[in-house]
Amino acid sequence: MWPVLFTALRTYAPYITLPFAALVGIVGYNLENWVSDKYTPYNKSIEEQREDRLMAEEEKLKSPENVEKLKYKANVLNTNLSPSLS
Repeated sequence: MWPVLFTALRTYAPYITLPFAALVGIVGYNLENWVSDKYTPYNKSIEEQREDRLMAEEEKLKSPENVEKLKYKANVLNTNLSPSLS
């Protein structure tokens, strides 16, 4: 009796497991939508950020009085500092 049952389960395994996998997937998808935060803040595109940065550089270069000192301003320890530590 057992070998016949195991053979039937092995033969029809995709037909048995597919509905359960679909049910778990649907429940997980809906649970994730219910729990997660869907708000994504607006950020300028990279092209717009680059354009703004280039315009600011161009404004600095227009007047020779606004020359900054040639001094290394960045601190090595603060380059990858997380916001919670700053």
